[in-house]
Amino acid sequence: MQHVHNPPRKRLDAFLVGKMLARSREHAVTLIKDGVVTVDGSVARKPSLPVTDEAHVLVNASSEREWASRGAYKLLGALEQFEPEGMNLAGKRVLDAGASTGGFTDVCLHRGASEVVAVDVGREQLIPRLRHHSQVLVRERTNLRHVTTEDTNGYCDAMVGDLSFISWRLVLPAINGVLADGADLLPMVKPQFEVGKQRLGNRGVVRSAALREEVTREIAEFAAQLGLSTLGAGASRLPGPSGNVEYFLWLKKDGGAQMPSSHTLHELIHKAVEEGPQ
Repeated sequence: MQHVHNPPRKRLDAFLVGKMLARSREHAVTLIKDGVVTVDGSVARKPSLPVTDEAHVLVNASSEREWASRGAYKLLGALEQFEPEGMNLAGKRVLDAGASTGGFTDVCLHRGASEVVAVDVGREQLIPRLRHHSQVLVRERTNLRHVTTEDTNGYCDAMVGDLSFISWRLVLPAINGVLADGADLLPMVKPQFEVGKQRLGNRGVVRSAALREEVTREIAEFAAQLGLSTLGAGASRLPGPSGNVEYFLWLKKDGGAQMPSSHTLHELIHKAVEEGPQ
């Protein structure tokens, strides 16, 4: 009996990383979803597409968008996690809390935001392309603990945020005050800045999944006290510094009208941690 040899296959996203056509699996997924990857002449749409080493795979690099920072991929991943019913930024004024070089700001503009208020306590960090963008209101040297509508030039319809060295507990009250009713919020919770120094592991990494779950749930519960309902939770697709696992919460300023029960909230956060990187 003659045996037919079937060459081994691997997922397209893994193939791109293995051939050094993508920086990471997350980057590979973004390239595929952006429609810039072809397999044997056809545009590939699924990261899970099985391919062999003999496949002719190309990445049209000229089509790949150059984001302001690696952080852009974190926000893109979060927005995709909560689609199709998730945050729609089109036509909205968005507060970027902790804008830094502008990765989140860049994504918001790409998603159709009418204006982005880029707030950061530092200065001279936002890349020139965004600093001089007509739809970006730059607010440097602005402490989010005390931000007001005077800083943001009015109320914002949504918020995205990536903060370091400070807890969301310290800034959410003021941020809530500059958001319009019905606003969506997408804060990225970094357990390494929420657990306290005494509970940090080596190199500042929170290795305990139970501890990451605990502090993420505590931020959701704190937000509830401000009238912010938790509609979703998910792990960031890219790790933080030193490999820290971080989590996005999708919140809604609705007076707590859609806040899940304590049991449901626990399950929601537990699932996000369980299904995320360990």
